[in-house]
Amino acid sequence: MLKKFFRDETGLELSEYAVAAALIALATVTAFTGLGTSIGKAITNLTGKIPQNP
Repeated sequence: MLKKFFRDETGLELSEYAVAAALIALATVTAFTGLGTSIGKAITNLTGKIPQNP
């Protein structure tokens, strides 16, 4: 019975999907955080170049 338990790999697939999903989510958050910072700096730079009306 113990040998059968250790040879059973059906639960392994679910944990692999969970790890892959977590890694994809982490990469997505990291990418959007960096992208958001870059976009924020670009907008700040552009607003500084717009002439102000008195």
